[in-house]
Parts: sequence; C-alpha cells; structure tokens
Amino acid sequence: MAVTISLVALFGLILFFLLRSNTLGYGSAFIAAMFGFFLASTGASGPINELTAAILTAVSDLVAGAES
Repeated sequence: MAVTISLVALFGLILFFLLRSNTLGYGSAFIAAMFGFFLASTGASGPINELTAAILTAVSDLVAGAES
C-alpha cells in the first residue's frame, strides 16, 4: 500500500512537470490519467502490481548490496 501511494505521488509529480514545461498537453494528460484509472480496474492490475513490487525489491536489494 505504501509503495502504491509513493508511486502515485511520483507519477503525479512527473505529470505535473510535463504539463508545466508544455511537453504534454492537457488533453494528453487527461487521456493518460483516464487510461491509468481504467487499467487499474482490469485484470491487468494484479500483474502490474506484482511486477512493480518485484522491480522495487530488486532495486532495494541492489542498493543494500552496494552499501555493504
């Protein structure tokens, strides 16, 4: 749950900066947000969450190994 909230904040921040720099238009941002919203309600949300968790675990293991 904490990872999901952190990723939402991260992607929201990226979207904010893309809109602010005029790299992404408001229509495109709306389509991207709606795509994510509707994708979350499909059966693809489970595998996407598992993949994200696996990637975050791998990155944290790499960081922990580099610090040792």
